[in-house]
Amino acid sequence: MILFYSILTFFWAFFVALFAIPSIIQVAHKKQLLDIPSNRRLHMADTPRLGGLAIFAGFISSLMLFGEINHSIQKLIASTIIIFFIGLKDDMVSVSAFKKFFVQILAASIIVFLGDIRIANFQGLFGIGQLPEGISYFFTLIVVLGITNAFNLIDGLDGLAGTLAVLTCVIYATIFLFLGKSEYTPELLMCFCLAGSVLAFLRYNIYKAEIFMGDTGSLICGFIIAFFAIKIISINQVLETNNASMPILAMAPIILPVADTLRVFAIRLFSGCSPFSPDNNHLHHRLSILNVKPLMVVLLYCGYTILNVLVFINLNINNATMSVLTMYAMIFLIMFVIEFLYNRKVKLNNA
Repeated sequence: MILFYSILTFFWAFFVALFAIPSIIQVAHKKQLLDIPSNRRLHMADTPRLGGLAIFAGFISSLMLFGEINHSIQKLIASTIIIFFIGLKDDMVSVSAFKKFFVQILAASIIVFLGDIRIANFQGLFGIGQLPEGISYFFTLIVVLGITNAFNLIDGLDGLAGTLAVLTCVIYATIFLFLGKSEYTPELLMCFCLAGSVLAFLRYNIYKAEIFMGDTGSLICGFIIAFFAIKIISINQVLETNNASMPILAMAPIILPVADTLRVFAIRLFSGCSPFSPDNNHLHHRLSILNVKPLMVVLLYCGYTILNVLVFINLNINNATMSVLTMYAMIFLIMFVIEFLYNRKVKLNNA
């Protein structure tokens, strides 16, 4: 029965989004709701950026029709609607970074404080166990905001944010499935809702994009994935197959966007800029300047994500702290090499 509903939620979300996008593209061109190329953009033509409308329609309709709505998911739906409207406004008329961040805090507060979705225990990570209640709420807010903005900030290349969102949903759905408990069925079905709607969007975005997901889509994807990640981190259980730690499993699929966001924020702060000021310092910008084709960049991101998950599932490192440090050391080493190659190419071009 769970398999049937999983397939049903996936395909309902997929076809709703798939059939909605051509009309959205047509209206966006007619009303001139387009993303104009600039020195920060990697696309060459004026492109609609309202793909998040289709993603939201597919996700929410499938969830409301075939999902299981418990207390926490009810609060998530309310929060996602708020995220949807601030993203839509930004895609249409532009919103300041402060206003967007304020609305994100409001939405995150709903799931954390009203939905009681929070990280209450580090499960020995960095030698920390049970967190004091106040610190637990505050830390969870930071995690939600961090992951949400991480997916928002990597949405700068055809198919990148969408493909990573689908891949993360599939990985998280597999975790919920292998946990083998009916209490995780609502989250399992929700993974398929989001994966279906985003996969349909990728039909028009993965190569020579006809439409972008915009802030509407990237914020929704990041926000819902943050919800999944916190749910998994909060599970005080291990996979029976290999004793894999839940915090490690939650972090492994999203390590690239999170690490890239930390790196870019650090660059901006050291440059004396606001961490929310836009620039072209992201990893996908660096790879593009190194003449890596957009589709290859997407494949590299996905390949590394899958490899990262497989490595940390099968390593079976009992020391969770060492696992996390190893995970971040690996990705920052890769980023250092790419940054070195980028700087070398810039110097050669300027010589």
